[in-house]
Amino acid sequence: MSSSLEQLKATGTVVVCDSGDFATIGKYKPQDATTNPSLLLAASKKPEYAKLIDTAVDYGKKKGKTVDEQVDATLDRLLVEFGREILQIIPGKVSTEVDAKLSFDTKGSVDKALHIIELYKEIGIPKERILIKIASTWEGIKAAHILQSQHGINCNLTLMFSTVQAIAAAEAGAFLISPFVGRILDWYKAAHKRDYTATEDPGVKSVQDIFNYYKKYGYKTIVMGASFRNVGEITELAGCDYLTIAPNLLEELYNSTAAVPKKLDAASAASLDIPKREYLNNEAEFRFDFNEQTMAVEKLREGISKFAADAVTLKDILKQKIQA
Repeated sequence: MSSSLEQLKATGTVVVCDSGDFATIGKYKPQDATTNPSLLLAASKKPEYAKLIDTAVDYGKKKGKTVDEQVDATLDRLLVEFGREILQIIPGKVSTEVDAKLSFDTKGSVDKALHIIELYKEIGIPKERILIKIASTWEGIKAAHILQSQHGINCNLTLMFSTVQAIAAAEAGAFLISPFVGRILDWYKAAHKRDYTATEDPGVKSVQDIFNYYKKYGYKTIVMGASFRNVGEITELAGCDYLTIAPNLLEELYNSTAAVPKKLDAASAASLDIPKREYLNNEAEFRFDFNEQTMAVEKLREGISKFAADAVTLKDILKQKIQA
């Protein structure tokens, strides 16, 4: 019998590897890969990636006048160096994240995205193989709209915890969204002091709701479930457009032969009674409805702060290397 991983792929789900450690990516044959500052920070501490860091440091020293400018240039180049290595392994796209400190700065996010795309272009990688990863704030969603509609740059709207964010992202024409399953589960477990089975998992239900909404109303934006805590969450979403999965859970699926039946089906969503909502041209309504989602508000804030803090730690490492 085929592995659970192969069965998952057979349901129509595109498997994506959620890792900055490209040495582990090839084994599982994912279509795409995603990275973030936390993943790159972990990878950067491994000796096998020293060469990439050295390349980025050499680049940064030539591009900045001040140390801080050199550090920023080095980090941007490091993101691209990791992306380049990953793209040599996978056939599809890699997600490269805009600095979380720009999460509430539409123009800053657009400018940084254009710069990242230019860096990739300089080393011969076309924008079609890149997803610019931006937090699903109002400002981030507007930035994605500009990048998609005016520059033809595909975006991955991340740190998504609500249908409010998802609807606005689809209206913005985002190529892909990343609703965070496990972090939603974390919040509910802490808030309600109980465990949840895979079928009742609130993170799973969030992705199911978003998937069904998109399919009912014909949105082309790809739904990519992310941030999984266990295999049960993954198999409950079999049939979702994409799932981005950490190496430890990919390994578990790879070594298992448990059945993975399809759970999500686009055709069945058409008959569901789901009210239509619109947000992209109504900032006040978006902000109010999102503000009513306590879990989503708290997890978005926490996620941005964590990614920003890890980016600062990574910058400190690069600064020491620049000044060495």
